Amino acid sequence: MVDLSMKLKENARNVMLVLAYDGGRYHGFQRQKNAISVQNILEQKLAVLFGHTIELAASGRTDTGVHAYGQVVNFFTIGTIPIDRVVKAINSLLPDDIVVQKAREMDMEFSARHSAKDKTYIYRVQQGELLDPFLRNYTWFVKKSLNIDLMNQALAMLVGEHDFSAFQAAGSAPMHPVRTIYRADCEKQNNEIIFTFWGNGFLYHMVRNIVGTIVNVGLEKTSIEKFREIFYSKDRKKAGATAPAQGLYLKEVNY
Repeated sequence: MVDLSMKLKENARNVMLVLAYDGGRYHGFQRQKNAISVQNILEQKLAVLFGHTIELAASGRTDTGVHAYGQVVNFFTIGTIPIDRVVKAINSLLPDDIVVQKAREMDMEFSARHSAKDKTYIYRVQQGELLDPFLRNYTWFVKKSLNIDLMNQALAMLVGEHDFSAFQAAGSAPMHPVRTIYRADCEKQNNEIIFTFWGNGFLYHMVRNIVGTIVNVGLEKTSIEKFREIFYSKDRKKAGATAPAQGLYLKEVNY
């Protein structure tokens, strides 16, 4: 198998893939040395398909147990398989919990990570007297009824450009904490509450930390005024616990 290293032939192509995956049995998206990740599997199968080592760039990392409807990756290849055959061919090699939905050739400057303009995440909370065992790996079960009106009042504070330090994972790598959120709300759909977050970027664990804090508002353990104080304190220690990974989904990335 050919190793491209960092040198590509003049006829190299920049290929973008959009994929969905069930993150339940993977140690996140990012490549791991001593564990199985989505990137490990995808790069291995793409190498077989294209005939050389593949190194993916992704729109972002998802943690262990987190799912995706629309993760975006790109890679450079000198392989000759026509782009209209890539989806069918790669899906024939991948396990059933990773599915490539689209493949496109992009210009050489395109980067799944750096070219992204905004992303949408959703978070699913299951409500009811009893846990639905078939949803246990795809939602966070909260038995007590949540006050949606109060949660939406709190979520509305997040819309706009703000410092989200209060919801950044403790001990994470230093990042500029200012992000712009275009949408933050929740709605009830059957026995679930679906949270939607659309923004130009997200800090590590930001969505899960927001949901963990907002659920306390919905349980009426944290008042709207207290939530405002937490948000503007920029202090992660004052916010709620991190919501479980299995309820989080990367829904869409726009370019």
